[in-house]
Amino acid sequence: MAKQTILTDEGLKNYEQELEYLKTVKRKEVAEKIKVALSFGDLSENSEYDEAKNDQAMLEARIQQIESILKNAKIIDESELSNEHIHIGSKVRVYDYDFEEEADYQLIGSDEADPFNGKLSDESPVGAALIGHQVGDIVEVDTPDGTVKFKILQISK
Repeated sequence: MAKQTILTDEGLKNYEQELEYLKTVKRKEVAEKIKVALSFGDLSENSEYDEAKNDQAMLEARIQQIESILKNAKIIDESELSNEHIHIGSKVRVYDYDFEEEADYQLIGSDEADPFNGKLSDESPVGAALIGHQVGDIVEVDTPDGTVKFKILQISK
């Protein structure tokens, strides 16, 4: 059984757009590459053909991966979320004691995670530690870089 994927509306739209692009534009590009490579003749020493077939395999694997994610997706209904406790879908403002600054994060499913843009997976050390806490709580998290300490300042949808 495939793992259930938790997605925001934005994440769902992003996957649907990527899937559409891969099935329409990318498939045509790869098919054209294969066609051109075939025109070079002898397939036994045709690196262009091998590369095009490899691109095709990677493309089809990505299409299958996205289709599986979408088939097993659970979309977060942001209207049902409360701001009392942190949960998947919450936007959180914290005070980071190490950097002595405020930081904003959104907790999301692992398939949408993008830590460099403030999107933390619920399965990451920081994401998992924040879940269930409320405004005013101080959370200490053991990470590969050591222990980090946050004070939760605000929770929103």
